[in-house]
Amino acid sequence: MFPNLVPDRGTFQPETYWRTLHYFNLFRLTVAGFFVAIYIHFGAPPFGEDNPSLFFLVSIFYTLFATLMVLAVSLHWPKFNLLLSLQMTADVGFIVALLYASGGIRSGVALLLVVSLTSAGMVRRGRLAMFHAALASIAVLLEHTYRVMWLNGDSRDYLQAGLLSLVFFATAGLAYNLTKRLLASEDLARRQRVDLTNLSQVNQLVIRDMQDGMLVVDEMGKVWQRNPRAEHLIGKPPRIRRELLLNDYFPTLAVQLWRWRNQSGGEFPVLLAPATGRQVQARFVPIGGTRSQGVVIFLEDASQVQARAQQLKLAALGRLTANIAHEIRNPLSAINHATELLQEEDGQDATQVRLLQIIHDNTRRLDRMVQDVMQLNRRDRGNPEQINLEEQLMVFVEQFCGAEKIPRESLTVVCPGNATLCFDVHHFDRVLWNLCRNAWRHGGKQTGSILIDIVVPEEGNLVQLDVADDGGGVPEELRPQLFEPFFTTDSKGTGLGLFIARELCESNQAMLDYMGGEGGARFRISGRRTCGETNTAPIQG
Repeated sequence: MFPNLVPDRGTFQPETYWRTLHYFNLFRLTVAGFFVAIYIHFGAPPFGEDNPSLFFLVSIFYTLFATLMVLAVSLHWPKFNLLLSLQMTADVGFIVALLYASGGIRSGVALLLVVSLTSAGMVRRGRLAMFHAALASIAVLLEHTYRVMWLNGDSRDYLQAGLLSLVFFATAGLAYNLTKRLLASEDLARRQRVDLTNLSQVNQLVIRDMQDGMLVVDEMGKVWQRNPRAEHLIGKPPRIRRELLLNDYFPTLAVQLWRWRNQSGGEFPVLLAPATGRQVQARFVPIGGTRSQGVVIFLEDASQVQARAQQLKLAALGRLTANIAHEIRNPLSAINHATELLQEEDGQDATQVRLLQIIHDNTRRLDRMVQDVMQLNRRDRGNPEQINLEEQLMVFVEQFCGAEKIPRESLTVVCPGNATLCFDVHHFDRVLWNLCRNAWRHGGKQTGSILIDIVVPEEGNLVQLDVADDGGGVPEELRPQLFEPFFTTDSKGTGLGLFIARELCESNQAMLDYMGGEGGARFRISGRRTCGETNTAPIQG
């Protein structure tokens, strides 16, 4: 683009004007060369009947001049305005000479000046274009006057010469006005293109720095655009040759998109990205009027919402646990101690022994519940590290079976040798201990009743650890409440085990879910293989 340029001022002209002048020179060269070729081939061309030799000589010089002008325009020398004026003056001289050799105004050669004036009007201001039209008109009128006075020309042809002069002025003026409007349109288009370019750059900056990931997907499932945040959340796309399909990039998200297009709406669950092990919440916004067309998918980092909620929860838990420790734990210790002293006395009947044991058991249960609640306040104090699962599970199995008095053969571990998990070691043992104790409690209590199965996908940063049992599983109607605090089906349980286990997983950027199972329950821990980040917010999927 060439802003602030005036066609007939200064030393520099837009490339468009030079290109127009170049094409006009090619036209001039073609016409002059055509005249020379016709004369050489036929000897007596239809033009130049009054003076063929003069017509041929002028045509040769006109051809040489046109060749020279083509070279000058290609070199952009001399100045544009000077070169254009020189060409217009030469055109008037050469064409009037050809007009004289062809018998005057009736030959029609003067119409070639219309093309020259049109070209001049396209690149010059109105007054200069009118000057060229006046120059051509004067030259034609002088040629006809000379013919009438000295060559016995017909004076009635003055009317034709005058009309032709009017055509010169009309052509120059019309070409200038049309070109002026064209340039105004071009300038408007240029400004709009600049505005659109700036707007596009702003949009790119906004999209690039968005906190949410963004994918633009068409109706065929092809991903047209994505921002860096999307790659951060769900990983870089696989290497492809032609096009990226959402089904290849993020299959579970493609399933959600299909459901969104074929259902009326509703919330969709959080997804776990296989490539990064992160949790993401997808939001779909249609591009067109219907859901069947293109869609913009916003991927929200679920950990941000969870982190804010956890901050509020931890603040409340901090106050709660402080009150619990002061108001409940000390009285419980006194009650438990008094009960133990009463149990040591002699002469108690069976009813007294049973009642004292009930008091003792329930005080211990309440004390354990207080300890679990206080652990919630410490859940964010972990130190995630890269754990070798094979080594850690060997240590865990020995400790767990010894402490719970469970036969070693009751627990089976399937673990690849290269499996690792980014997790706090103490949190990991606590979560796994809770899951395995529940599995033993609700399982068949026989050889192989508990299964710890590790799966490491070939691609991505994800590792899955399943804890399964051979019991009856969790009834369908109770599954939504599994991870709620204080929900339990065991009269001796506190109802905080699974809740705390999930909280500890989230503090290590992992997920704990119930997967069901054939003939038993199966819980799955989904986490990161390597500790790529140091933050302790829950992972995004």
